[in-house]
Amino acid sequence: MTGEKCDSDVKQDSSDDGRDETCIFCKIANRDDPFTEILAEDEDIVCFQDIDPAAPHHYLVIPKKHIHSCLSLQTDDIHLVKKMADMGREVLKAKNVTNFEDISLGFHVPPYITVPHLHLHVLAPFSQVFKWVRFKYTSFWYLTEEKLL
Repeated sequence: MTGEKCDSDVKQDSSDDGRDETCIFCKIANRDDPFTEILAEDEDIVCFQDIDPAAPHHYLVIPKKHIHSCLSLQTDDIHLVKKMADMGREVLKAKNVTNFEDISLGFHVPPYITVPHLHLHVLAPFSQVFKWVRFKYTSFWYLTEEKLL
């Protein structure tokens, strides 16, 4: 994990209940967004389809608690990251994805995030990521689950 939180992350994670009322992903996690279908959920995380998919299967797994980004994670968040990846794989299985050698699970690194709430991209088949966005999922600013852990 990346170690200490930066000051801006601490400020962004400071709500009493762990949610940010202005954050669209907090609204989705709280089921306050009627347009987003939750594909999987447990007490800590939810999964839903990305609204701007980069591959035939493109899902996001987010924590219910507002965490700014992968740079906000601490060593004790390893379990959360593994749980998010496990849920992503389970959703792929439910969607009949069978080739787990051709997937990508990863996080964008700030400042290259569009929503400042931790989210794991689940992409399959990765070999079919659309050409015009491939750089977003292969650059220095994209950390796979393995690299992050």
